[in-house]
Amino acid sequence: MAEGMVRVPISEQEPLVRAKNFDEVCLGYTEEEAVLEAARCLNCKKPRCVEGCPVSINIPGFITALKEQNFKGAYDVISQSSALPAVCGRVCPQETQCEALCIKGIKGDAVSIGKLERYVADRAREEGVKPTVDAAPNGHKVAIVGSGPAGLTCAGDLARLGYDVTIFEALHEAGGVLTYGIPEFRLPKDKVVAAEVENVKSMGVKIETNVVIGKSVTIDELMEEEGFEAVFVGSGAGLPMFMKIPGENAKGVFSANEYLTRNNLMKAFRDDSDTPIFRPKKVAVVGGGNVAMDAARTALRLGAEVTIVYRRSEAELPARVEEVHHAKEEGIKFELLTNPVEILETEDHCVRGMKCVRMELGEPDASGRRRPVVIEGSEFELETDAVIMSLGTSPNPLIASTTKGLDTNKWKCIVADEANGQTSKEGVFAGGDAVTGAATVILAMGAGKAAAKGIDEYIKSKG
Repeated sequence: MAEGMVRVPISEQEPLVRAKNFDEVCLGYTEEEAVLEAARCLNCKKPRCVEGCPVSINIPGFITALKEQNFKGAYDVISQSSALPAVCGRVCPQETQCEALCIKGIKGDAVSIGKLERYVADRAREEGVKPTVDAAPNGHKVAIVGSGPAGLTCAGDLARLGYDVTIFEALHEAGGVLTYGIPEFRLPKDKVVAAEVENVKSMGVKIETNVVIGKSVTIDELMEEEGFEAVFVGSGAGLPMFMKIPGENAKGVFSANEYLTRNNLMKAFRDDSDTPIFRPKKVAVVGGGNVAMDAARTALRLGAEVTIVYRRSEAELPARVEEVHHAKEEGIKFELLTNPVEILETEDHCVRGMKCVRMELGEPDASGRRRPVVIEGSEFELETDAVIMSLGTSPNPLIASTTKGLDTNKWKCIVADEANGQTSKEGVFAGGDAVTGAATVILAMGAGKAAAKGIDEYIKSKG
């Protein structure tokens, strides 16, 4: 391929080394590598890459500054649109969004936009650069429910407009899914997540932890008694789904949500943890998304032999290609076109295996993917002493059930306008997984951004 058409490679830990530690897999670009990769950008007059970014980062703008080695300028450009650049540079699926639309990608490799964003954000953190807020306080109070990507983004955008913003977080640490859901080897907590949260706080945003909205205080009370003129609900989707097959209540069956929360938030992976977790010899992870890959790779690092069980083929795996590639490199097995039908138990109700059937792909279903169909007489047993179910999550119904006039749909998701986040209740906005069900970090951020604009317009319309 011609010079300039291939992206600058990025360093990673060796697979057999990283499979035994929780250190970050990707080591990031050096300054020389980042500037060289930035030089590949064509600085298009009509940048299609921006169209693919859910938070509309000025991608050519920050890359141009990076080419010129104006690292602070590059960060300032990004931070005007994103409150979480170091996070997005690591976990955002750029290959299906901004990079998918890059002109360079037509005849060669797309510019490595995500890795460049990560470099700029990491350098800013290392040099103590913070986002700036130019607006004077406007005297209006807004409450944010949840400190995940949607809540942090909405809070940051409102702070830039001069609002007095308070985030209410149910857990004892801020960050939402960034803290409890994504493993350390993909997203370091202290170095990256905590630093990004501190950046949002540096903009004047207050964060109150251990506040369960719907129990500690209701949304109605926040608005009627605490003086908040608007509320944004970005509480995510933390209620796990199960298959409802025999044996799912056996000891050794986890939801991926619980398994990852205990390891990421409670640090159960550490030998000195106060909340240790069961370390089985053989683990089966049911599902094929990013969360399934995270759970599988975590179990591997805890010493298990791991198999991912997914009912469709590799082409339909919803996880990022990079995550699947990393999982395979590390030695995780894949049982594709396979579906569990029963968890097998010992006499004392511990997992001893899983009965599965082979599948074949039939006609497309509502999602557009070909529907898996059982192959008759294909039953077999998979030996395992733990099963992690990674089948998706839905919103906790607590907030909707304790808020007057807040409509939900049949999936218990809050109904909100996609354009501005407005719900059925005046002054209450919502976005992210609480509205869509489980989705990506960057889509939640996009929803938080849209809601911030909607809240600003709403409050201004009241005079």
